[in-house]
Amino acid sequence: MKIAVIGTGYVGLVTGAVLAHLGNNVICVDQDQAKLRLIASGKSPIYEPGLEEILQRTITEGLLTVSNSIQDAVKVSEIVFIAVGTPPAADGSPDMSAVKTVASEIAKGIHHFTVIVNKSTVPVGSGDLVANIITELGVKRTQFEVVSNPEFLREGSAVRDTMEPDRIVIGASSPEAAQPLIDLYRPLDRPILITDVNSAELIKYASNSFLAMKISFINAMSILCEECGANIADVSKGIGSDSRIGPAFLQAGLGWGGSCFPKDVTGLLATAKQMGYHFELLQSVWDINQQQTHRFLDRLSKELGGFKEKTIGLLGLAFKPNTDDIRDAKSLTIIDRIFKEGGSIRAYDPAASQHVLKLYSQLDIKTSPYAVAEGADALILVTEWNEFKQMDLARLAKVMKNPLLFDGRRVYDPELAQRAGFRYFTIGLKGSP
Repeated sequence: MKIAVIGTGYVGLVTGAVLAHLGNNVICVDQDQAKLRLIASGKSPIYEPGLEEILQRTITEGLLTVSNSIQDAVKVSEIVFIAVGTPPAADGSPDMSAVKTVASEIAKGIHHFTVIVNKSTVPVGSGDLVANIITELGVKRTQFEVVSNPEFLREGSAVRDTMEPDRIVIGASSPEAAQPLIDLYRPLDRPILITDVNSAELIKYASNSFLAMKISFINAMSILCEECGANIADVSKGIGSDSRIGPAFLQAGLGWGGSCFPKDVTGLLATAKQMGYHFELLQSVWDINQQQTHRFLDRLSKELGGFKEKTIGLLGLAFKPNTDDIRDAKSLTIIDRIFKEGGSIRAYDPAASQHVLKLYSQLDIKTSPYAVAEGADALILVTEWNEFKQMDLARLAKVMKNPLLFDGRRVYDPELAQRAGFRYFTIGLKGSP
């Protein structure tokens, strides 16, 4: 099939690359000329395992090309994916300005029947919004269909998630409208759920909000564990062993971040508010997450007697391992508070350091975990990169001014950390004796 993917962020670029990998002719469209040149050379502008290899092969074979013209790409495509950003506006609702602009450009390029796919995370009613924009610009309704096809990608495993999804959701007004996407995804041989457009748009928000709720729940339970002397690891395993609950997303930590959970939770809250429903449960999910990192920092501040004139080492800056994405990363919350309270910070991350340095020029970026630890008053594990799981803890403790380890991701065995010479604290345990 001939495909156009508008937007070359995480969703758009991965979607385009994988569809080209499956043998389709794909045009990736973006206004950023520098990004397009990079993609055309076979290099990925984002850190995502496996993506660059697919780009290089599909570009070499002529299956994937790039363009800065939406109209030109639409003219030669059967299916057009809208995969532009919908960041939160001031009130938490998604900013649909990019989607509206793209819809207007698509209308100018339609010359034959075209299936337009909302791949961006959009609120209920967005299918109608896109359709109305296109018809208002003179395109007959019989010339196009608007379909919802939400993405469920996890950064760090986006290529695998695209090729091996748990399910493919297609929201369409009729079986005929859904059929081109069914044909497109048939080579993946994965379960396909056909719904109406509104249901598909809600499924995306509901899925991520439910997962965020599981994380906030286990983080709330971790507070109880710290107070009563229980171990959140045992509590999590106990409840996660129930087949009705499952173990996924029951790992206590610093809280959720990234590009999806925050905007999808606030997006669903805003959608509910617009419909006159105060979603108290989801609001609590948000509030618990906002408090989690600060509770962790409160414990550290207490142990240090405040952050003023203290040197804190951070291991990890990205919001999760295997990505360089720092959107809503907990490292930013930590850095902001420590700097405001008079502390200094040195940090190391395998992929995201330079992105954070652009926000905090006073940050002391190091090239290894051991350089971060040298002379530090405390060490915080922020991102659970595999590199950090195999470190020599005794070596780390030995070079620190004060061997105090705060494990924000529950990576280390408390007994081993203490044996290595650390005073060890983590989430969901009372703390080092």
